[in-house]
This record gives sequence, structure tokens and C-alpha cells, in this order.
Amino acid sequence: MVLEKFPHLLHGGDYNPDQWLKYPDILEKDIELMKKAKINCVSLAIFAWATLEPEEGVYRLEWLKKIVDRLYQEGIYTVLATPSGAMPRWLTEKYPEVMMVSAERVRNLPGGRHNFCPTSPVMRQKIQALDALIAQELGNHPGVILWHISNELGGNGTHGECHCPLCQQAFREWLKAKYKTLDALNHAWWADFWSHTYTSWEQIESPAPHGEMGIHGLNLDWKRFCNEQMMDFTKEEIKTVKQYSNDLPATVNMMTFFKDLDYFKFAGLVDVISWDSYPNWHAEETELKAATETAFMHDLMRSLKKAPFLLMESTPSITNWKPVNTQKRPGMHKLASLQAVAHGSNSVQYFQIRKGRGSFEKFHGAVISHQNTENMRSFREVTELGACLEQISDRVYPTLNKADVAIVFDWENWWAVEDAKGPIVPLDYAGTVMMHYRPFWKMGVTTDIIDMDCDLSEYKIVVAPMTYMMKAGFAEQVRRFVEKGGVFVTTYWSGMVDETDLCFMGGFPGLITDVMGLEEEEIDAIGPHRKNTVSYGENSYSVGALRDVIHTTTAKTLAEYEADYYKGSPAVTVNAFGKGKAYYICSENEDAFFDAFYRDLVKEEAVAANWPDELPEGVTVSKRVGKESLLFIQNFNEAEISMDLAKEYRTVAGETVSGTLFLKPFDCVILIEK
Repeated sequence: MVLEKFPHLLHGGDYNPDQWLKYPDILEKDIELMKKAKINCVSLAIFAWATLEPEEGVYRLEWLKKIVDRLYQEGIYTVLATPSGAMPRWLTEKYPEVMMVSAERVRNLPGGRHNFCPTSPVMRQKIQALDALIAQELGNHPGVILWHISNELGGNGTHGECHCPLCQQAFREWLKAKYKTLDALNHAWWADFWSHTYTSWEQIESPAPHGEMGIHGLNLDWKRFCNEQMMDFTKEEIKTVKQYSNDLPATVNMMTFFKDLDYFKFAGLVDVISWDSYPNWHAEETELKAATETAFMHDLMRSLKKAPFLLMESTPSITNWKPVNTQKRPGMHKLASLQAVAHGSNSVQYFQIRKGRGSFEKFHGAVISHQNTENMRSFREVTELGACLEQISDRVYPTLNKADVAIVFDWENWWAVEDAKGPIVPLDYAGTVMMHYRPFWKMGVTTDIIDMDCDLSEYKIVVAPMTYMMKAGFAEQVRRFVEKGGVFVTTYWSGMVDETDLCFMGGFPGLITDVMGLEEEEIDAIGPHRKNTVSYGENSYSVGALRDVIHTTTAKTLAEYEADYYKGSPAVTVNAFGKGKAYYICSENEDAFFDAFYRDLVKEEAVAANWPDELPEGVTVSKRVGKESLLFIQNFNEAEISMDLAKEYRTVAGETVSGTLFLKPFDCVILIEK
């Protein structure tokens, strides 16, 4: 998606002048410092409802228009927000029904963020009235380039779930539309268990810690319903602002590994994907965990629309809400920011432009600090990055990452996996997926992140770890994909249940048993005291807690267990099916195994990495493809690294690089590939 009004890399972030209206000199100082820091875009009005509508029906938009005008005069564009993220006190006082009710059936007190019921007609009417006025006043302003709908939806500690009477009734209506009859619902939920059969729709309540939480089909459908209610609320906000703004594009800012909202479904609502990234840099001895988790999220955001995305929030220095809030070491701000661009972002934006004086995030990092000066390390590093983004903008903007490999990360499967009781409680689905992602990152192989509803046909390799819930449509896609020559990899605890969390009858991995060429006998979950290893190639690799015991039908064994009662039984298999192959990994193994396995697979399937040679530990390469392809060589080591160049490259500055490339600590070098 190209932002038509400003088709360049964005550099800026959240700006809250509504907190500073009593300090008129602040705005001019902010503009002076923003221009020095190469800021070209800010996000406005995100939490400004109380300033825009200080009393019910009394609107004050003049200050906002004045600031948008002033910024535009200085070449600074605006991402304009709808302020539904935080409700004013007058609203919650007069209309308490707009506030969420917890799973314990207790209505929240006023305050916090996203403390609203998405079903509430009053909440919808009030915010849409304000949205409409903002859109009429500023939706067609030449300096406004994007709608920012609300803020971090669901991110208030209540998981975006409201259990009020309005939501309960809406849930029942949603279930009636889905199942038609109580008999169908009872069967889908297996409600005869513990004699919990429903005999009227009014008996159905959302999951509650002091009530029903043991019906997994109920839990799963409640998650789906809450997701759809929040989507519907968001859809209405988007519809309202677009009615008055000539289809100015819209986004919602998503979050890292946010379990409660299915971002693949939200992607269909918005024109541009954006997200907020706050990694735990320097929290461990190496940056591998933080770097790979952040890279995964960037790849996910790019994959949601197969298009460039926006990094809507990051910090130029520190956060203030983690247990330990570590300053970024020199170089890390530029590296982390360019990591986003390397994976497909067309922006680097921050929370926040200026630090607040009080309340929850007054010590959170910002471009402009309390010292109110440019003489700060973080300001200098922001300025350096701004100059870099200006230099590369026209080269980067028309490019995109292209992948031959996809990893399946499915929200509904996530909900179901971690609600299951056994073999380990809770199972770590996201962590399992990361085990399979890291080897591709280490090799510099571009990877898309998809869910079970995405098309598989464009990929050479599809990896679907722990696909506990096997959707029928996905199983059929896998069958066609492999038959036509694709390579499919899945693991233990896959193909166990259908879409209402009912176990498949007749064996696992369920609907794709013949594709995999094997049948599961049992799965073992065990503590670290009972060691085991698997033999793969010429090496042995340690095995973790989960160990599938299978027997093959048509599959061939590539690795075996080396201990316990399943010694000598298959640990890794491959099955020829049609023109393709299906691999099954039976156990949760150490990282070195996955490195070796995927290195062999990439080589065998001739998947091109972004760098021709093996990369040093902690170094990866991302590639944005266009008429000129850009290679982002990223060094996540706090030490200098050298790399031999097999051929001659050019830098974005036009310099020639050959022989040996030296990467400084936390460095990112951008090379142009002819």
C-alpha cells in the first residue's frame, strides 16, 4: 500500500500536544527539534477525547486543526487518530454501561485504556459522532495522510473481552446464527460431558472462573465472538471517518504476539498494516531471542497483506513499563529501526515525540526529553537515523520482500492449543513456532507468516508446527500443495481436533494421516530428568519434553529415538505424496537439530538465501526486491564482525564495496544488488 499523499519512508511518532495546550511555547520548540531530528510525520489525537469533547456534545476541534495546519506548513504530515482508546470521565459517569464487565461479572471502574464495551450502542453512537466531526474538519486536509483507528485494540489487561448482559445476548445470537439448533451446538461442544447439556439458548453464558470454563468449544467460540465484536466496532469507526474523507486509508496499530485478537482477520478491515514494537534488547547474553522474535513479528505484519507495513510505535531509547528498562546501547536504535525496514516496513515511528510531565509513561523514551534539548545521545541517534531514512527512502519505497518459505501461525489454533488440558499445561504455541522460525532467520532466508486460511501455492516449503486444530480447508490445501510438488513440514501434536475442538476419530494426524504416511500411537510428556536424544545425520540431538511415538505406513524414517521404551522408533520421517514430500518431526528438539534439519531442507529444495555464504553467528541478511534489490546486513553482536564478499556491491551512497565487509557492533549495512 502506497500512501498517495506522501510516498516516502515515514519518520516520526505519537505526539500529544493536547497535554501542552497551556504551554504555547512548547509547540514551536517541538517543531524546531522535530525538524532537526528529520521528523516528517506525527500521529495526533490518539487519546484526546476529553480535549476534543470536554462535555457531552461540546466539541473543541480548533486546537487540533491549528496544529495540523502548523505542522503541514513545516513539512510534517499527520496520521490522524480516532480517540476511542480512552473514554472521558463525563462519558463513564453518565453512561456506566459503556464500561467493560469482567469475566467475574463485575463492571470496571472508570479509567485505563480500552475500557469500553464494543457492543454498547451508547459507546458506538458517541465515538462515531466525534469521529464524523473530526473527519469533516480534517479528513481531506492535505497534510493528513492516514487514519489511525483507536489504539492497540484490546490492550488493556482485560483481553478485549466484555462479559456484560449486552455482550451475553449478542453472543447467544451469534451462536444461533452459527449452529441453528441447540442439538448442533451441544454436539459441537460435546456438552454432555459432566452433564452440561444446554436445553435453552438463555442458559449459555460466556466462560467464567466461577462458572463454566471446561467446555473447550465454548471457550473457542467465545474467543471468536469477541474478536468479531471488536472487528465490528472497528469497522464502524472506519466507515464513519471514510464517509467524509475521500477514502483516506486506515490502519489499526497491532501488538507483538497479542493472543486475543486474530490479526489475520483484522487485516481485511484496514488498508495498511501497522504495529508497535518494543523488544527486550540487551535482556540476555545475546540478542538472538529478541532479534528473532521481532523479525518474526515484522514478517507477520508484512505477510498479513503481502505488502509493506508501518512500524507505528517503537522507542528511541527505553520503555518504562517493563520489570527492567534497559537503555539501547550505541548503534542499537539504528539497527532495530532498520531491521523493521529490512523486513518490509515503510516507516520508523516512536512513542513518543515529547515526554509527558506526569502519569504512567512520563519516563518512557521520547525524541524530546524533559531536558528539552538536542544535546542528548538518543536525540542524536534519532537524527542520524532520520538522515539515513531520507537517503534510502526513494530506493526502498518501491521494494518488497519475497518468500519461498511460509510458516503457519494460526490464531484459532493458538487459542485451542493453549486451552487444551494435556500433554503439558499450558503448551507454548508461539514458542514452538519460534523454534522453527529461528533457523531460517539465521540462514537469511525470507519467510512469510501465514494462517490456515492463506493460499499455500506460491511457496516451495510450508512449515506448520503443532497444528493441533486441523481445519478441513487447510487439510485439503496441504493435500493439493504436496501432490503438486510442495514440501510440507509438521510436528507432534498436530491433526488432533477439528474446528470445534472435537478429537478426530480413527487416528492422528487426522485429516492428513495419508499425506504424512504415519499414525501416532501416543505422545509422551516428561520432565528433564529422563534424558533422550534423536540421531539425525551423523549427530545426536537432545530431546525436550514432548515426544511422539508413531509407526510409519508409507513414510521413511530419517531419525530415530536413542533411548527409553521407544528407542529405535521414528523421530523424523518423510513421505512421498504425489510430486511432493511431507516431513513429520516427532519431538521437541534442541535448536541445533532444527538448524541442521532446515539447513538440509533448504539446500535440498534449492531455496535461495539472501546471502550466498554461511552467515556469522548473530548476523542475518534481509532482502527487499525491486528494480534494484537492497540487502540489509544486520549485526546483532556487540562486537565487530567481518564478512568476505563473493562479488562487488554498491552502497546506497554510491560507493563500491568488495573484498571484506566490516560490520561495527550493532551495525546495519545496506548494499545494492545488481
